[in-house]
Parts: sequence; structure tokens; C-alpha cells
Amino acid sequence: MMKTNSIVPIYVDVFPKTLEAGKLYISRKFKTAAHLCCCGCGNKVITPLTPGKWNLTERGDKVSLSPSVGNWSFSCESHYWITNNSVDWSQSFSKAQIAAVRTRDGQDIEAYYRSRAEQNIFEKIWDWIKKLFS
Repeated sequence: MMKTNSIVPIYVDVFPKTLEAGKLYISRKFKTAAHLCCCGCGNKVITPLTPGKWNLTERGDKVSLSPSVGNWSFSCESHYWITNNSVDWSQSFSKAQIAAVRTRDGQDIEAYYRSRAEQNIFEKIWDWIKKLFS
């Protein structure tokens, strides 16, 4: 396969068994996107569209994924951004940089779930207060 420099968003409920190069399959139902690695290696890239993972931005028929896609568990170790249907290639990362990104990603996910837990506590207290006065 050849390197991909642009993608086309395809909206699906479930992903097809065989993904096509240059297409970003987006399942709103499962809050996930999938595509073949843009370097051309043929590996499937799954990007959960959840806080602490990836965010999908839609502007008309153009889509962007953030943060970047770092395929560091693949032998290609490709790294790119998908911005307005364009694949923008990033520099390679060293093993230390990859480890730092993974650590930060883990911290971001922990912070998100910690804030959700704190929100739930405040919601429960507020519900309790409302019940007292009703």
C-alpha cells in the first residue's frame, strides 16, 4: 500500500470487516473511529472518541482528530495528525518521548475519571439536599 495524505470520512454504525485505505470510518453509535494506518503498512488504527482519548471535530464534510495519531505499537511507528481530511505527518518520536506521551495520556484519563467521580458526589449531595426540602 501507499502512504495516504488525505482521508474521506465514512459514517457507519459498525465497521466493515475490511477497511479501505484513505477512509476514516466513524461510528457515532460506538463513539469510535477506525482507519488503516496512513503510512501504508495496512494495520488497523482504532481511535476511541472519548474524553482522555481522541476528539472528533466535524466542519461540514471535513473531519479532524485530536490529538495526533501515534502508532507506536506498530513496527512503522508512524505519527500524524488528521486535520480537515488532510493527513499531516509529524516527526518521529524517540522511545523516551513515546513513554512520556503514554504517561501523560494515562494521567489525562485518570484526571477525567477523577473529575467525573467528584461530579457524581456533588450531584448526590445536591439530590439529597433537594429531597430534604421537598
